[in-house]
Amino acid sequence: MPELPEVENVRQGLERIVVGKKIQSVESNYPRMILTGFDDLKTKLTHHVITGVTRRGKYLIFEFDDEFRLISHLRMEGKYRLIGLEEPIEKHDHIAVKFTDSQLIYADVRKFGTWELISADKLSGYFVSKKIGPEPTYEAFDESIFLKKLQHSTKKIKPYLLEQTLVAGLGNIYVDEVLWRAKIHPETIAKVLTKTQIHLLHDEIIELLGQAVALGGSTVRTYANALGKSGTMQEELKVYGKTGEPCVRCGTPIEKIKVGGRGTHFCPTCQKQ
Repeated sequence: MPELPEVENVRQGLERIVVGKKIQSVESNYPRMILTGFDDLKTKLTHHVITGVTRRGKYLIFEFDDEFRLISHLRMEGKYRLIGLEEPIEKHDHIAVKFTDSQLIYADVRKFGTWELISADKLSGYFVSKKIGPEPTYEAFDESIFLKKLQHSTKKIKPYLLEQTLVAGLGNIYVDEVLWRAKIHPETIAKVLTKTQIHLLHDEIIELLGQAVALGGSTVRTYANALGKSGTMQEELKVYGKTGEPCVRCGTPIEKIKVGGRGTHFCPTCQKQ
C-alpha cells in the first residue's frame, strides 16, 4: 500500500501534469469506486479547471476553484498516468478524466481505491471525521500531544501508529523502519515507553518520512509515481523485507512476526521488549 512518501510523490507528479487543465468529460467502467456517485461527479466536474493537487496523510486532493474538492485514496494498488486521447485503455484502467489534448487515467488492479467529491467548505470536517492525525513535520506534529497520547494508551505501539490518529501517513513499511531506528519492539505497550524513547520516535518519524519523500518513496512491489518513475527508498530500508538477514546495527538476524495481523520485521537484539 502506498504510504505518505509514495502518495506525496504521486501528488508532485500530478501537480506537474494536470494543474491548469480543463476537464472535458469523465468516463468510468467501474463507477462503484466513486463513493459520492459517478453521475454527480461527471456533471459537476465537466468544464472545470484543476487548480491544484494537495495531500492530507495518504489522501490526494484535487482542487477546483472554491467549489469542489475531489478526494482520491489509492489504497493498495491505485495509480495515475497521463496518456494521449487516442491511446488504448488497458485492462485495469477504471476512470478516465479527459482534457482537450490528453487524458488522466486512474488504474487499480484490486479496485480498492476510492474517489469522493465534496464541497470545498467540508474538506476540514472530512478529515476530522476520519480522525487523521497531524502531518509528520516539526511544525504540525506536536511532541507533547504525542507523549500524552502514548502515556495514556494500553495499545501496542505498532498497531497504534498504523491507526493514523497519532500522526498521518505511516504504513506497514515505515512503521517497521521507524521502530527499528528508535530501538522499540513493535509489541511494546505504548504507556510503558519512556520520554526519551517517545522523543526519539517522534523525531525519527519526521526524519524517516522526509527522507523517503526526497528519495521518491519505496518501490517494493509495483509503485510508481504519476510520471511513471520508481522510488529508491527501498535501498535504505533496514528491516522491512529483510527476514533472516543480519541487522546492520548489531548483526543479529532480522525476524518477522505478526503484530495486529500485520507482518512485522524487527531486530530481536536492538528492539528488546
